[in-house]
Amino acid sequence: MLRRKVVRTDAELECPHLDAGLRERGVDLALLPDGIAEGAFLEAVRDAEILLMCYTPVTARVIGAARNLRGIVKYGVGIDAIDIDAAKARGIPVVNIPEYAERTVAEGAFTLLLALAKKLAPMYTAMRRDGWIWPGANWLGNDIAGKTVGLVGVGRIGRSMAQMAGAGFRARVLGYDPHVSAEQMHAAGVEKRDQLHALLAESDFVSIHCVLNDSTRGLIGAAELARMKSGAVLINVSRGAIVDELALVRALQEGRLGGAGLDVFSSEPLKRTDHPLGPLFGMDNVILTPHLTFFTHEAMRRLEAEALERCDELLGGKPVLVKSRDPRLTSQQHGVRFG
Repeated sequence: MLRRKVVRTDAELECPHLDAGLRERGVDLALLPDGIAEGAFLEAVRDAEILLMCYTPVTARVIGAARNLRGIVKYGVGIDAIDIDAAKARGIPVVNIPEYAERTVAEGAFTLLLALAKKLAPMYTAMRRDGWIWPGANWLGNDIAGKTVGLVGVGRIGRSMAQMAGAGFRARVLGYDPHVSAEQMHAAGVEKRDQLHALLAESDFVSIHCVLNDSTRGLIGAAELARMKSGAVLINVSRGAIVDELALVRALQEGRLGGAGLDVFSSEPLKRTDHPLGPLFGMDNVILTPHLTFFTHEAMRRLEAEALERCDELLGGKPVLVKSRDPRLTSQQHGVRFG
């Protein structure tokens, strides 16, 4: 008797508890590396019942080749790499894990904000090189208290960021999010701005926390960067393609922005050479991290446990629980339940 098969892509992201749990359930678990060739991917999913993915694109061809597929589980939040329409056409449910790292990612974003405000990265480099530095104008940092933090996206992560900046550091917090009412923002300590440009013009720090979709791709372009205060700082821990990255490089090179903290990029992995964002590596007012603001012991335990719960539902022939409010997922009608 053939064993049931589960495929997990992006095996470089180690998930030992998830993998062990699946094997304990008697399934044949296939782990695929990042960057797998499409032909090998198609062959691997041909007889799979569940596809677990994180970064690897799940195209219509992949979905079409998976003749036994019961569901696609994004072990993470963003679903922009999945062809949702192709999955819907076959009645294959798609689910993500939206809550596992909302506080964790907000902590990562606020860490970048603090480090840039206090000039920690160049200060640490100078200390390692010289052993000591003396106070000079080039080392003057900024307080968070009394400043204005603008949030582009006020969902779960944005609200956590608002609490840290507002209640935690006594900053004024503004929010732009067409999907969140002024009353909901007020309850989270955020002043709503109906126009993105108005928020950008008022903010000393701008932090991006919206999902990537057709309406947010390139949302922060050259015109938006030009609206930001001179010396303002941009933080992006959401998705790289929300920002026009080449326009951001120009704004930083021209000294119009005070700095940027980036954990996400349109083209990953980032490289020091032969990459459009290569110039950022030489800038003291830029901090680059490798898409790891989610990566803590606690968040990974939550992620693996919940991904295993969704797999149990699919293997048991039960409707899979969708916790996301993303309309691309809430519009599903087959094999799902909402909570």
